[in-house]
Amino acid sequence: MDCLLGIQKMLEQGIQADLIVTDPPYFIKSTKAGGKSELARSIQPMNDQLAQNRLTVGIDDVYLKAMWDVMKVPNIYIWCNGAQIPQYIDFFVKQRKCKMDMIIWRKTNATPLFCNKYLSDKEYCLYFRRGAYCQPLSYDKATVYDLPINAKDKRLYGHPTIKPQPIIRNLVENSSKEGYLVLDPFMGSGTTAVACKELKRNFIGFEINPDYHAASLKRLAAAIPAEVEENEISYQRQAV
Repeated sequence: MDCLLGIQKMLEQGIQADLIVTDPPYFIKSTKAGGKSELARSIQPMNDQLAQNRLTVGIDDVYLKAMWDVMKVPNIYIWCNGAQIPQYIDFFVKQRKCKMDMIIWRKTNATPLFCNKYLSDKEYCLYFRRGAYCQPLSYDKATVYDLPINAKDKRLYGHPTIKPQPIIRNLVENSSKEGYLVLDPFMGSGTTAVACKELKRNFIGFEINPDYHAASLKRLAAAIPAEVEENEISYQRQAV
């Protein structure tokens, strides 16, 4: 299901998230109907590959506003490329007075795109909060993670921008308690969902791509077979 529609349904039912951890595609435009345009959908496979190398930019503020509205208190981790950082700072810090931290994944096995370019060896995750829960003592305070790109997971789950499970697990553990509700509006292959299941957090996720949706269910079933419920992960073949 497109996350705008999913979040609308959550709000209609009085459901709000304690934490959002998400990795949006780096080019998303909304339509009045609440879904991605035909153009955005048609170029999505190519854009996923470009996003892996931080070569695209752009997420419509309507998605940020929807995520803002569905949180009990501001408590969100959002992955982005370097060009998007000013947009997110403007939305969350300048306009809404959130505190911000930056987490960096430094890829230890990155390869150069072109011979005359620096390595594309970093990805950024911005954490915005205002009055949100954070582990007071024992949580992992690291802001830089030196980890390799997991080519095996990329092949296994068919997602070009999959994030390392240890990083996502730390983010969930650092900023939520057992029983809290975690939302991932762009859940891809289900990295956040798996972390939530392992850490005994409740989870809601939305994914519009049927292939990624199927991969996430397979991944969850492999991680914790007895606890996977398909209705926790929604998708649709076309945005409405």
